Amino acid sequence: MRENPLSKNNSEERFWFLRRPVQFLADIVILSTAFLVAYLPSLNIQLGEFYFQTAVAQLPFVVFVQFSSLFLVGAYSILWRYVSLEDIRVFLKAGAVSGAIFLALRFLLSLTNFNLWQVPISVIIIDTLLAFGGLLGIRVLRRFAYELNEKRRFTGVRRRIKRKATLFVGAGRIGAIAVRDVLGRADAEFEVRGFVDDDRRKKGGSVNGVKVLGTTEDLARLVDELNIEQVVIAIDQAQGKEIRRILDLCREIPVKARIVPSLHEIVHGRVQVSRIRDVEIEDLLGRDPVELDDKNLHEFLTGKVVMVTGAGGSIGSELVRQVAEFNPQRIILIERAEYMLFQIERELAKDYSETPFLPLLADIGDGPRMREIFAEHRPQVIFHAAAHKHVPLMEINPTEALKNNVFATKLIGELAGEFGVADFVLISTDKAVNPTSIMGASKRIAEIVLQSLNRRFETRYMAVRFGNVLGSAGSVVPIFREQIRKGEAITVTDREMTRYFMTIPEASQLVLQAGALGKGGEIFILDMGRPVRILDLAEDMIRLSGLEPYEDIDIVFTGIREGEKLFEELEITGENLLKTQHPKIFIGRIATYPDTEVGEMLANFGQAVGAHDEARIRALFNHFLPEASITEKDGSQTGKPIIEPEIEKEGGTLTTRNSAFGT
Repeated sequence: MRENPLSKNNSEERFWFLRRPVQFLADIVILSTAFLVAYLPSLNIQLGEFYFQTAVAQLPFVVFVQFSSLFLVGAYSILWRYVSLEDIRVFLKAGAVSGAIFLALRFLLSLTNFNLWQVPISVIIIDTLLAFGGLLGIRVLRRFAYELNEKRRFTGVRRRIKRKATLFVGAGRIGAIAVRDVLGRADAEFEVRGFVDDDRRKKGGSVNGVKVLGTTEDLARLVDELNIEQVVIAIDQAQGKEIRRILDLCREIPVKARIVPSLHEIVHGRVQVSRIRDVEIEDLLGRDPVELDDKNLHEFLTGKVVMVTGAGGSIGSELVRQVAEFNPQRIILIERAEYMLFQIERELAKDYSETPFLPLLADIGDGPRMREIFAEHRPQVIFHAAAHKHVPLMEINPTEALKNNVFATKLIGELAGEFGVADFVLISTDKAVNPTSIMGASKRIAEIVLQSLNRRFETRYMAVRFGNVLGSAGSVVPIFREQIRKGEAITVTDREMTRYFMTIPEASQLVLQAGALGKGGEIFILDMGRPVRILDLAEDMIRLSGLEPYEDIDIVFTGIREGEKLFEELEITGENLLKTQHPKIFIGRIATYPDTEVGEMLANFGQAVGAHDEARIRALFNHFLPEASITEKDGSQTGKPIIEPEIEKEGGTLTTRNSAFGT
């Protein structure tokens, strides 16, 4: 367990006036002056005995209440030199709190003889406006003086830096913040010459002193007239198609295009708004941001001991980051790769130091080790992301696919039930739909095992299926990046091959949301949007690198590898899915297997794994999964199910296990 550094910070914040006495005295002067001035109109500006006996006597009490209100709403956590328009709400809230207290006392004390503390209503209103307006005003003056001083101090620095003439696309919230940050940095490489925005009502206006010169239709003309060297895309919640449109415009002009980081990157503190970067493939494939039910997730995760297996992997590490946002009691990181565990441990120690976590080296297939971990740490929620996922490699190593994806999942799942874990979420894949690969078939068996465990234990077991995630280890995007970096030809298996893609943060957020929605036994399916042609992905990545496909970087076609599909399936159709309260999460209407058949299936696979009989493993996949078409050693792809198709009726609809979804 790590010491929470916030406790020290909180104690320091409590006694801030010892470190900033001038600011404290300035506030005392403003509050006192405002109250004394507020009394003058009611006395016709004439000072007399009443003024000194009443106003001066009430002054300490009034200032005390107003100071208490400021502390209550957190006004003293705001650094004066960084005060912003958003902070106005804090002072409005403090004024409302103190005003409400004085009004309440005014009416309550009118029933008693404590006339001294009955501040007139007119004085309360005038004092509140003057006092909190003055406090805010002095902070604005402090910021103005700070920025003026910074500009003077960095004038020499700015002159030494060669800055590029820049146009910003998007005069909204993100554009305004980005330009403000750029203008406030002495080392900024941008000379901002204007905005363009497709909202024609903004034309002619200005944002942070920078004029809106036109719309994107005027981009080519403005680039030519203003000698623009680069365009920065700063559109609030920009979609991939919008970014692509602007990118195509810039390519035609031509002018270099860059982009402000996404809101997700900024909110999670990974980058600053002013850290403008090149456009990446994730930007072009971006979709609507995920809207989460925070209340539901807080109930699901806050104060819980959460275990993440495969915590050093692409999905596992992002799940850890997302879970940390909801203040769990502790996060248990399970990872067998030492370096990957070290990486996520170091990141958590730096960026999430207030979240208790425990990095544990462990193999999820090691029964005694995992039992020891469960017994000692008692997890309440488990996200099971550890798996072998590389399709061609699992074709060569089917026994390892079964050991890790099936039997280790069974082990972790049984321990979860035995130790009373509340929720168990398995990360599955679209490749489990009508599987043609060992990897996909092994994940389908894992889903079946999970549904069987859900009938045996009180734990709520659920699986979440989704397609490829951009940038995950071993996936196509980092492979293409490496090939482009080396100047090699990009290898694509087939011109028509398509895949569903989702960003790692989006996938992880939806996994958390699905876990919070689960009642037990569900196989959730995420809305992956439209499939993307891998050839288009390769061409986009080459162009984003400033090169031209087939000229600077060639693309070669290698043919589909064993186990791969030309088109992945998610079965996102109305007949096969049940809606949930989240628009991007569905429940697959997938028929379950009887426990006796699950036991027989696992016994057969166990014997084949023990004998390292790869031919039998392939035959068993086809035998037990009627929807599978795994290439066997003799080249065939079909097998007979052990039992005849069983027709079940669910909610008036006939379902059968002879398809991935009962219809």
